[in-house]
Amino acid sequence: DNAMAEAFNSLFKAELVRNRHKGPWRDIDDLEIAVAEYIDWFNHRRIHGEIGYVPPAEYEARLTAAEPQPQTIEDLIDAR
Repeated sequence: DNAMAEAFNSLFKAELVRNRHKGPWRDIDDLEIAVAEYIDWFNHRRIHGEIGYVPPAEYEARLTAAEPQPQTIEDLIDAR
């Protein structure tokens, strides 16, 4: 959904780009590391109010733990 992508881009700019106080990144490798670290932080440590004030990874883990997991090919077919 475009609205969700725009919301993420806005947060990304505000939290990573505009809050950077160290000056510009030295090279593309530094920028790639910063982006990877931001994504890890966003998914595993940043709390999100819309999902109960937990990080997305924790929310997803709770959802998948609550869902019965199909064990066989037949279970997968029946789950459709």
